[in-house]
Amino acid sequence: MRKLILLALVGLGAQLVDGSLGMAYGVTSTTLLLAIGTNPAAASATVHLAEIGTTLVSGVSHWKFGNVDWKVVLKIGVPGAIGAFAGATFLSGLDTEVAAPLMAVILLALGLYVFIRFTTMGLPKGRLGLPLRKRFLAPLGVVAGFVDATGGGGWGPVGTPAILASGRLEPRKTIGSIDTSEFLVAVAASLGFLFGLGSEDINFAWVLALLIGGVIAAPIAAWLVRHIPPRVLGSAVGGVIILTNSRTLLKSDWIDAGDTTRYTIYAIIYVVWAAALAYSIREYRRNAEEERRIVAEASAPERDERELDPA
Repeated sequence: MRKLILLALVGLGAQLVDGSLGMAYGVTSTTLLLAIGTNPAAASATVHLAEIGTTLVSGVSHWKFGNVDWKVVLKIGVPGAIGAFAGATFLSGLDTEVAAPLMAVILLALGLYVFIRFTTMGLPKGRLGLPLRKRFLAPLGVVAGFVDATGGGGWGPVGTPAILASGRLEPRKTIGSIDTSEFLVAVAASLGFLFGLGSEDINFAWVLALLIGGVIAAPIAAWLVRHIPPRVLGSAVGGVIILTNSRTLLKSDWIDAGDTTRYTIYAIIYVVWAAALAYSIREYRRNAEEERRIVAEASAPERDERELDPA
């Protein structure tokens, strides 16, 4: 019972992050399932089955708050489903001893990407309003879907920054559209795992626990997406993913590092993580202050004109 409550809390926290950042539900949940010794393919299958419910609720919530571009959902979601099914069947056929460190490498790479991207750049703003074309979204969807299924997460970390980097869709609609299209990816990946693994290796009580936590968090996250600083959240989540998967790799047969080496690397990660969080918070506050100053300067002439001509 204690483990189920913990998993529900993991699902709640992961969905709060995913719904407000557009990524990290699968990566965070799978990382923690691997940390407690779950089979890699079963961990990814568990997360994707739970995501069928969480992404459905999240998508509806984002739609109600006006955070969804349905053209983007279809253009990226259908190719993403194809990539996810292929990735799930591929992972199901791998030996566990090979799959565990392989998945850790994928998750670590995604964690580094999230961590560096959001710490150094925040959310880029570019050519808002220009259309996102199918020739860009379709290949992106296939790659993101495949990585998502094989890594236990990756739809958001691959898809969200790529669309944000294009500068063509505002952040809240990018996050809402990625979260909504993930429903198609979760369904396809789950079918792939059930086809490749069967159901005997999947703990459906764990699925339900993750689902309950995620469903509770989904509407809250859709509202919070307008208020939480994504830059700070990205640095925090990226650090968790890096630390946890570094631990998995260092203790695997691929590396088998000694205690001194492992604890030294952990200490370095903690120091860099703390510095990154401090930098993200400082930059967020600086940018917010700069925006307030620009707004104040822009409104000053109008205020002066009204004072000179009360009529």
